[in-house]
Amino acid sequence: MADFKPRNILLIGATGNIGRFITRSIVSARGDFDRVAILTSAPAAGSEKEKFINEELKPKNVEIIVGDIGNEEDVLNAYKGIDTIIFALGRGAILPQIPLIKLAASSGSSVKWIFPSEYGTDIKYGPSSAGEPTHQGKLKVRAYIEEDEEIKNSGLKYTYVVTGPYPEMFLKGDSEYTGGWDVKSKKANLLEKDNKISFTTMKEFVPPSVHFLRAIDPDKYSTGDLVLAALRHPGPATFNKALKVNSYTATPAEIQAEFERQVGGGWTVQEVSLDALKEFEKNAWKDGRPDAAVFTLRRIWAEGGTLYEKRDNDAIGEPETLTLKDTVAWYIKAST
Repeated sequence: MADFKPRNILLIGATGNIGRFITRSIVSARGDFDRVAILTSAPAAGSEKEKFINEELKPKNVEIIVGDIGNEEDVLNAYKGIDTIIFALGRGAILPQIPLIKLAASSGSSVKWIFPSEYGTDIKYGPSSAGEPTHQGKLKVRAYIEEDEEIKNSGLKYTYVVTGPYPEMFLKGDSEYTGGWDVKSKKANLLEKDNKISFTTMKEFVPPSVHFLRAIDPDKYSTGDLVLAALRHPGPATFNKALKVNSYTATPAEIQAEFERQVGGGWTVQEVSLDALKEFEKNAWKDGRPDAAVFTLRRIWAEGGTLYEKRDNDAIGEPETLTLKDTVAWYIKAST
């Protein structure tokens, strides 16, 4: 694979929240590839998914392969002629990647390189990471890829793109226990205000008042562009590794200072107790709350579980990334 360059790309999960960011970045570089295709279920008429496919993908010569990821025949058909697969499956579909990866490594497959679904917190940050409930699916996928003899013998290469949390969602907050910023009322709740967090922007984000993703600046780099940068650097720097990339690192106190620079003072600032978050997190899992994972991730971030000694942006060409100033400006614009 010394001279390998990805030419025929398949995205699975391309129309999901994170999948759209990655897909848009790859489509922006459509000329770099011979084929760009997505495997997706049939979109409902009039849905946001159908709109995304018809308005953004088809005009850019993206192949739309309709099929079921649980159907082996559909998957094998989608894999024909493909050399690189990018998975962008949500938390509920992490484990179904395993049979998909198995098929990619099977005899006769043209697939050489895969990007499993990661795009978040470093799941092997330290010894305690192995016990985190939010990490279990991704850890099982990694174990399969790295330990299965068929995968090893196939020569299939893999790259995990680890980004850390998205600041656009971090700023919004999820409850009084997790911190967050309310621009209209100039109220801020700071969780572990001096602890650094490694952030990667999404290019689009969830403003406080809505539940859909809104494009803000399509010309800036983000999570999707970091994946694209990795695609452009096949080889020892990216193969069989976890690439720990980010946009910037900041503390809640530094974020608050940036808000004050952009909108002025007069904020009501309250510090949030990590112990209170831990207790709320424990009860959320005990009560079976569907958002329990949110509180676990917030606690991991607050404890410094997204940091690393060296980031790997240089391994993929040190692509331009958005800044804290950019993110806060976005948030203010969407909140007022």
